Amino acid sequence: MNERLEQLQELLKESPQDPFLHYAITMEHVKLENKDAALLGFENMVSSFTDYVGTYYHFGKFLEKQQQLERALEIYQQGMQIAQSKRNMHALGELRGAYNMALGEEDEDD
Repeated sequence: MNERLEQLQELLKESPQDPFLHYAITMEHVKLENKDAALLGFENMVSSFTDYVGTYYHFGKFLEKQQQLERALEIYQQGMQIAQSKRNMHALGELRGAYNMALGEEDEDD
């Protein structure tokens, strides 16, 4: 197993409700191309830590790479709702850009 992943999992034992640790572990699985573990991590994030806005962008991108465009669009929409309710305009803009790009409507940087 990856050393960073092991360290994160040890920290998670100490703080099992820390959303950042769950997120970091999930992103480590993405980096290591552990697709099943990454998917489980993202699903856990959106069900257990719904307000962790950063999850939605990366989960959507992950799903796009897995050729799951419809689910990616759902995740982007869910994230936009959360970002708007939290008044996180930066995250809202990023999610909206990713959503539109996934639809082929505009470049993400526009």
